[in-house]
Amino acid sequence: MLNAAEAAMDMAAEDDAARERNRAKLYAPPRGARRDTSKSRPAATGMSLDQVKAMMSAVAQEDAQLTRGRSG
Repeated sequence: MLNAAEAAMDMAAEDDAARERNRAKLYAPPRGARRDTSKSRPAATGMSLDQVKAMMSAVAQEDAQLTRGRSG
């Protein structure tokens, strides 16, 4: 469908510059899809590396306890 639109626009174009402008409009992303760069990125609220290691250790310990209870 885009090929047909592009061909029709190419035939209606007056010169190569008009063809390039038409092609740029045709293949441009939708206006809503453009990212607003004026907004600043929110501060990261994730866990620190030490917190992640502590959580993984606790989960591994809990998993070992649960697995031991099932197999015995």
